[in-house]
Amino acid sequence: MGSGAPLEAIAAALVRERRRTGLTLTEVARRAGVAKSTLSQLEQGAGNPSVETLWALGTALGVPFARLVEEPVPAVRLVRAGEGTRLASDRADFVVTLLAPGASHVRRDLYHLAVEPGPPRASAPHNPGTVEHVVLLAGRARLGPDTEPVELDPGDYVSYPGDVAHSFTALAPATSMVLVSEAP
Repeated sequence: MGSGAPLEAIAAALVRERRRTGLTLTEVARRAGVAKSTLSQLEQGAGNPSVETLWALGTALGVPFARLVEEPVPAVRLVRAGEGTRLASDRADFVVTLLAPGASHVRRDLYHLAVEPGPPRASAPHNPGTVEHVVLLAGRARLGPDTEPVELDPGDYVSYPGDVAHSFTALAPATSMVLVSEAP
């Protein structure tokens, strides 16, 4: 596995999710199209699973891929450009970096924002449970909860509670970002 997804976390997630489903090791391996010995090794924290193997296991277990490779995240999570959970792939030209795992039963809205420097753009709290995810594409910005804003450079990622007062300030001309808002 790549540099960011510890095998122990993957092992714990596989065991947890297999127990949750009540499926046997043999049945999960069959459904995923992987050898039972491979799944057994992965559940023991051994092996070097590819993205494709983990994706197949997630499908067999009925969970999002991310649930197998990410540990629970704090309320405010910052991922700088070049960071994140890098995952191995069977293809050398295919690099996967997981920034934020999806949650069950949420509504997602995706936005692209182009903003010029000026006063902060304040946002009142959204519905309870709302989380906002931002990837800065160009420029510089300060954003997040009013109590814990962060500054982003191009390529940086941050997630934060959207159900508290938060704001966005462009710090450079032609600041551009992608915003995903999740709500239960």
